[in-house]
Amino acid sequence: MSQNKSVGNYRWTICALLFFATTVNYLDRQVLSLLKPILEEEFHWTNSDYANIASVFQFTYAISMLFAGRIVDKLGTKSGYSWAIIIWSLGAVMHAYAIPIGKHFSYVLGWVGIAGVPISIAGFMLSRAVLGFGESGNFPAAIKATAEYFPKKERSFATGIFNSGANVGAILAPLTVPWIAKQWGWESAFLIIGAIGLLWLFFWIFIYEKPTTNKKLSKEEADYINQDQEVENISDADNKKLKWNELLKYKQTWAFVVGKFMTDGVWWFFLFWLPAYLKDQYHMQSTDTVLPLSVLYSMTMIGSIGGGWFPVYYMKKGLMPYDARLKAMLTIAFFPVLVLAAQPLGVYSYWLPVLLIGIGASAHQAWSANLFTTVSDMFPKAATASVVGIGGMAGGIGGVIVTKVGGALFDHYKALGHIETGYSIMFAFCALAYLIAWSIMKTLVPKHKVIEIK
Repeated sequence: MSQNKSVGNYRWTICALLFFATTVNYLDRQVLSLLKPILEEEFHWTNSDYANIASVFQFTYAISMLFAGRIVDKLGTKSGYSWAIIIWSLGAVMHAYAIPIGKHFSYVLGWVGIAGVPISIAGFMLSRAVLGFGESGNFPAAIKATAEYFPKKERSFATGIFNSGANVGAILAPLTVPWIAKQWGWESAFLIIGAIGLLWLFFWIFIYEKPTTNKKLSKEEADYINQDQEVENISDADNKKLKWNELLKYKQTWAFVVGKFMTDGVWWFFLFWLPAYLKDQYHMQSTDTVLPLSVLYSMTMIGSIGGGWFPVYYMKKGLMPYDARLKAMLTIAFFPVLVLAAQPLGVYSYWLPVLLIGIGASAHQAWSANLFTTVSDMFPKAATASVVGIGGMAGGIGGVIVTKVGGALFDHYKALGHIETGYSIMFAFCALAYLIAWSIMKTLVPKHKVIEIK
C-alpha cells in the first residue's frame, strides 16, 4: 500500500469513472424487466413476447460487440466511450416513446414483409436495439481503459471494482424504477433513468486522457502502470492492422469466447427474469420485489470485488496471472451449483431461493471479473478491446438463446399449470454452466502464454 501512495492514485479516479458508467449501463438495461408486470398487463404480452423484446437487445448487443471493440480500438478509449454512452442514453429514453415509435416502425416492418407485429412490441424492439447497440461499447472501452491505466497485477482487482457497478445498477434499479413508475408512470422511469448517462459524460470528457498525454498523471505512477511493457513486448502501432480472422486463429481468443458464450446467458437470465420469477412463483407485484431483489444484487458486489482480488493470492505464490485466474475461476465455478436447490427449498420461503440465486449471481460476477482480465493477460493492449468484443458477441448470442428458451419454457409449462418446472430447468443450466465453461477453457489454454503478434 505504501508503494501505491508513493506513486500516486490517479488511476483509481479512472476506475471510479468506469464504475459509475457500468452502474448507469445496468440501470438502463434493467428498467424493462422491472416494468414487465405493468407493461404485460397494459399491452397483453405473453412471456414469449417479452422474450422476443429482450432478445432483440441481446442480439443487437451481441453483434454490436464485435464492432464495438474494433471501433473503440480505432477511435480510442475517450471518444469510443463517449459515443457509446450518448447512443445508449438515447436508446433508454426512446422506450418512453415506444408507442408512437412503434406506429412508424411497424409500418416499416410491414413494408419489408414482416407484418403483424403489434405496435407496442415493435416500438420496444427498436428502442431495445438502439440501447443494445450503444451499451455494447461499455465493456470493450472499460477493459481497454483498465489495460491502459493498470499494471497486470492490479487489473483483475480494478476490473472487479468497475464491474461491481453492474451490481450497484442492479440494486438501484428495483429501489427506484417501481417507485418512479408508480408516482409518474412507466414512461417517466425510462426518461429519468435514461438521462443519467449524460451527466456521467460531462465528467468523462473533462477527466479522462490517455496516460501518455495526461498531465495529471505523475511520472512515478506512469512508470508503475507501464511496468509490464517489456513483458507485453508489443506497441500499439504494431497492432493497429489486426483483423478478426487473425485473432480467431488463437486458442486464447476461443477460450474467452467459450467462457462468455456459456456463462453470460446466466447473468442475463438473473437480470431479466428474476422479477418475473418472483411474480410467477410468489405472486409479488413490482413494489413487493424491491427488498428481495435489492438483497440479491447486493450479494453480487461481494463476488465482483472479492473475485477480482482472489487470483492475487495465487500470484503471490508464484503463479503467472492467467494460471492464477484459472485456478481461482475453478473454485468460483462450484458456487453456482447451489442454485440447483433454489426450487426444492423455495416451498418453505421465497428468501431461500433469493439467497441461493444471490450466491450464484455473486459467483458470476467473480467469474466475470477474472474472465475479462484473462484477455489483457494474454493479448497486447491494442488488441484487448477487439478480443473483448468478439467474446462479448458470443456472450450476447448465448444470452439470446437462454432468453428465448426461457420464454418458450415458461409459456409451455404455464399452460400446463406447472410453470415452476420451467424455472427448475433454467436453474439447472445456470448451476452447471461455469464448470462446463472452465473445463473447455482449460483444455484450450492449459498454461499462461502471452500472444506475440508480428
